[in-house]
Amino acid sequence: MQENQNNSEININNQKIQQNKELSIWEALIPVVILVGLLAYNIFAKDGAWLGDYSNQYILLMGGVVAAVVGFLNKTTFEKMYLEVWENWKSVFVPIMILFFVGALAGTWLVSGIIPAMVYYGLQVLNPTIFLPASVIIAAIISIATGSSWTTSATVGIALVGIGSALGIPAGMIAGAVISGAYFGDKMSPMSDTTNLAPAMAGTDLFTHIKYMTFTTVPTIVVTLIVFTILSFNLSINGDANISNLLASIDNSFNITPWLFLVPITVVVMIVLKTKPLFALGVGVILAAIFAFIFQSDVLTSLNESKFQSVINAIFVDTQIETDNEKLTKLFSAGGMNGMIWTIAIVLSAMVFGGIMDAIGALAKITNKLLSMAKSTFGLFGSTVASCLGLNIVASDQYLAIVIPGKMFKKAYEDRNLAPENLSRALEDSGTVTSVLIPWNSCGAYQSGVLGVGVGEYFVYAIFNWLSPIMTLAFAAFGIKIRQIVSK
Repeated sequence: MQENQNNSEININNQKIQQNKELSIWEALIPVVILVGLLAYNIFAKDGAWLGDYSNQYILLMGGVVAAVVGFLNKTTFEKMYLEVWENWKSVFVPIMILFFVGALAGTWLVSGIIPAMVYYGLQVLNPTIFLPASVIIAAIISIATGSSWTTSATVGIALVGIGSALGIPAGMIAGAVISGAYFGDKMSPMSDTTNLAPAMAGTDLFTHIKYMTFTTVPTIVVTLIVFTILSFNLSINGDANISNLLASIDNSFNITPWLFLVPITVVVMIVLKTKPLFALGVGVILAAIFAFIFQSDVLTSLNESKFQSVINAIFVDTQIETDNEKLTKLFSAGGMNGMIWTIAIVLSAMVFGGIMDAIGALAKITNKLLSMAKSTFGLFGSTVASCLGLNIVASDQYLAIVIPGKMFKKAYEDRNLAPENLSRALEDSGTVTSVLIPWNSCGAYQSGVLGVGVGEYFVYAIFNWLSPIMTLAFAAFGIKIRQIVSK
């Protein structure tokens, strides 16, 4: 997800599952119930304004305090909890740096004219009747090539949201289409870290895993494309989306040239060639800054700062480009690195809660309980899916949502004579793709921060993501493509 396996901070051999015999299942669930209750109260009763802009972060930390109290009462030391939180923070260091660089990328790609150029040319190619399914396909292709849904969203995803918004398409629909395509590609790409991690945990090889995933993944993406095609044909585009006026406004505000595409092409090629994401994104920021001086001198001057200061502001703080079209003025704004602070804060807060829950043995206790409830093949698949979903919610980390169930359920699959690719497919169908549906999960926080669309807005439209675990359960229920271990 965040970066290719070769560059991943995740070392599966070092993933230790913390057990605590002193802890009961009911005690393990106390922090979860309190966390979910407070988050629900904040969202529905207080409309997210209970504790200010950072209310969800405070609630996650409160949940961590409750988990710590439960841990103290069950003989877990403060040192153990601290070390688990520290390990969690270390594991998201690279993703956090990526978030900062993506913020800088958005700002420099705006003032250099790259994003406006993407919108300008995209408006002429992608009309509303094909826009949503085309967005799914474009995002899927880029994600397969790069192995990263994060890189896909930070490049073509931002552009597609801009183009679609200019056409008058709801932002939630666009983000849902981008995320659906991005996670399809991420899930099926041999360069994706989660696609390597799932078979490693289950005990199968990479290409057997990818081949076996096609049975559930292809029908899911086909359904996704059909739904988005129907949505596209039924979109009601109003007069505000007059393309000729939008093109004229962009042309008047920026120096639009195909040469600007050299920067995003360079970044994507570097990722495909397995360059470290931080380096590739850094190159994207530097090149965009240079292109801003070359192609957008008038834009930099119009920002009422020196040209150099305007570029620095684009990297670190808010930037707003005024146009003669209100919709485009709203669209052509970026928060730079500063705009990513909220997202980074929620990731760090979630890692505190997840780390303490792991340290006190609550994650293992909940997963073991789910495993004990698996009395049939379908029950085993259902428990795997529930475990992955639960860990994405509680641990707020997709890697733990793959590693913990992978380790704990492996023997259960073997005991039922089920080939390991059954488990690896279930882990990806429910662990990888649903992480983006949780607002405080590192993936949900990232995607909503980068695309500028809240999880609540795109949740329903991230069709591929919520349909994937349903599809894997349907296959298990009807016994479709459930492979048995072949004796040698």
